[in-house]
Amino acid sequence: MRIEEQDGTPVRLTMTQADDWHLHVRDGAMLAAVLPDTIRRFGRAIIMPNLHPPVTTVAAARDYRRRILACVPAGTAFTPLMTLYLTAATTVADIDEAAASGLITAVKYYPAGQTTNSHHGVADIRECDRVLAALERHDMPLLVHGEVVDADVDVFAREEVFVTRVLAPLLADFPGLRVVMEHITTAAAAAFVRAGPKRLAATITAHHMLLNRNALFDGGIRPHHYCRPLLQGEEDRKALIAAATSGHPRFFLGTDSAPHARFAKENACGCAGIYTAHAALELYAEIFADAGALARLEGFASHFGADFYGLPRNTGTVSLVRDVSAVPQTVSFGTGPGVPFRAGLNLQWRLVETLA
Repeated sequence: MRIEEQDGTPVRLTMTQADDWHLHVRDGAMLAAVLPDTIRRFGRAIIMPNLHPPVTTVAAARDYRRRILACVPAGTAFTPLMTLYLTAATTVADIDEAAASGLITAVKYYPAGQTTNSHHGVADIRECDRVLAALERHDMPLLVHGEVVDADVDVFAREEVFVTRVLAPLLADFPGLRVVMEHITTAAAAAFVRAGPKRLAATITAHHMLLNRNALFDGGIRPHHYCRPLLQGEEDRKALIAAATSGHPRFFLGTDSAPHARFAKENACGCAGIYTAHAALELYAEIFADAGALARLEGFASHFGADFYGLPRNTGTVSLVRDVSAVPQTVSFGTGPGVPFRAGLNLQWRLVETLA
């Protein structure tokens, strides 16, 4: 990694090309519209399977991968890493086929009803113990959306309850299972991962490090700050920054960038998701620079995820410069305009070059 300074202030950084270990690109016209933002910044991305219908089979994943690659310009090096959606109907044979295919990187667990297109998810993951054993046997990671679904648990406490009630017993009962707790939001989750076994890791989004839950109600209801899991309190936000910038190898970048057309966010039952792919690396650079930890961004963004997944690190580079630029009020999502993160406000860093 190379950092150039001017009067003691970092003004340019060049680092190993990064990867996004948690990404939503949807399908059809929206896929074609949003994928270029990711391709410009990342060499690989873990593609979420919560389409409608969900990606539950190797055949469906293969078809989805073809549709993604059809949107990648010729000569551009970008690798979509495919996942399967865990449902109550998933079988051991499905996992055996996934492992043998060489196509599937991981399996994703959604608690039923907790986020976008999660109604196919599993209410009780322990009903899938035989499938989890197959994942353990094949050393295929389980990616978890870490919230409980119990109606009597406060919505802001559902991640912390998930850690103690679901994740801790799961790790104890499957001592060889690799788990990524995706988009962690709380100090409790960060502490659990830090103290956990080497087979447990976590992704952290930029928006959960830049906003606390007050942003949901700043001058009124802010639907474009609504995501699942929810933004948390200020102490949780600070704990996420501390974890991400610590250099700990089991915290790494996952944007959870999730495009929704403006009309789907601004209505009586708006969708959960924040679109950050248009400025993903720029936002992380801002966070790390403000924390005085810019030299640790390369590990978090480019090294630790690849190492955990057992994949080679990228060989290309990406460069950013400190330069203020405005984010447009809307961008095209193919099916209609969408509102990107920080719409109408400024970014502090600008992407200038990616060399594969």
